[in-house]
Amino acid sequence: MDARTTLSDWRDGELVALDDCEVVEQTLDVADSFLVDDGRVLALGLHRSRFLDSAREQGFRDRAETEHFWDAAVATIPRTGAWFPRFELATIRDAHRLRFRLRPAPPLTDSVVLATADGDPRRVPDIKGPDIAQLGVLRQRAQQVGADEAVILDNGLISDGTTTALLWWRGDTLATPPLTFAKVDSVAARTVRGVAAALRIPVDEEAVTPAELKGTVVWAVNALHGIRAVTSWVDGPQLAQDAARATAWRSRLAALAREV
Repeated sequence: MDARTTLSDWRDGELVALDDCEVVEQTLDVADSFLVDDGRVLALGLHRSRFLDSAREQGFRDRAETEHFWDAAVATIPRTGAWFPRFELATIRDAHRLRFRLRPAPPLTDSVVLATADGDPRRVPDIKGPDIAQLGVLRQRAQQVGADEAVILDNGLISDGTTTALLWWRGDTLATPPLTFAKVDSVAARTVRGVAAALRIPVDEEAVTPAELKGTVVWAVNALHGIRAVTSWVDGPQLAQDAARATAWRSRLAALAREV
């Protein structure tokens, strides 16, 4: 574990520091992470709601306790530096436990290379957490062929990325995979769609194959990197680039960040 990373357990209404070397069988039921940069974060309320709702769906019914845990953990995040905290609900020895990892943010990038995944190992595709390990394997395979991220297909149609949501542009229309597809409700993608709505930019849902994105501008978005331009797709479509648009939209998201 990184020297600055800490793991805490929620016990009797407070966070208790743990050694991250517990050798016990455990299952990650829910996870939620976001970038905190010098005390500022984007869409914290949406992350909070998603974590609380997902914890309930995974069987943790005490919403008030989850709220207390979330608020206490947020209060511990430093207001200086770049951090990528993770809120967790885990099953350990057949019991639910709320946990918090305070992690330094990894280096950020503004571009990404994609590759199409060779399968879909997700068991709970609409909740972030249970499939993190399996998605990590897909991402590692993509990296072996020169990509950064893998794109998961649903019957041949673009659904999601291993750690990112995909958006693309048809001229001045923003497009997204169908919201009915089985995938995590990306806070970053929802925020980008909200900005588009505020600017009265059309947003369409499209069920497309990778090949059908030939010539489009594609973005990979998540709560760590924000908007990343997809510069290429290994053995996939040739994509267009629009650096000015990506820069302008990154500025719009930055303007929405608020103090923790």
